[in-house]
Amino acid sequence: PAPAPASLKIMPKRTDIKKIMMIGSGPIVIGQAAEFDYAGTQACLALKEEGYEVVLCNSNPATIMTDTSIADKVYMEPLTIDFIARICRLERPDAIIPGIGGQTGLNLAVQLAKLGVLEECEIELLGTNAKSIEKAEDRELFKELCLEIDEPVIPSQITYSVEEAIKA
Repeated sequence: PAPAPASLKIMPKRTDIKKIMMIGSGPIVIGQAAEFDYAGTQACLALKEEGYEVVLCNSNPATIMTDTSIADKVYMEPLTIDFIARICRLERPDAIIPGIGGQTGLNLAVQLAKLGVLEECEIELLGTNAKSIEKAEDRELFKELCLEIDEPVIPSQITYSVEEAIKA
């Protein structure tokens, strides 16, 4: 293969991180099955190969990801804020990768941040920070962000009833 261009910068390995927690996507639902399992499995294997201790939280026993050879520890508990917070307090990972778990992982990461668990346990979110996840997930915050940076936005209004929707 051709050598990488000189302008390509390789991110150095984080040596300050020893233990990383992955949040899986949970039970298979239509439209999100194999891709989350494959991505999560590959992420766990890559992290282990780099020497990180990997703690996996995923409530799906039918996935390859929860095989005990994929992560150093596997928690097959419900993917709720109570269980994930408890695992964070027990395991004390240095970092969490929430994005591999899709919407489930992202939502749990934001909840951990809001409850102060990330700060309490000194856990860093890898990938996207909680504020950015919120801006991407909340339709009104996303619209405000787009308007702030002069991105065109289709006129819209949030409504909470049929009557409000008809009026809008």
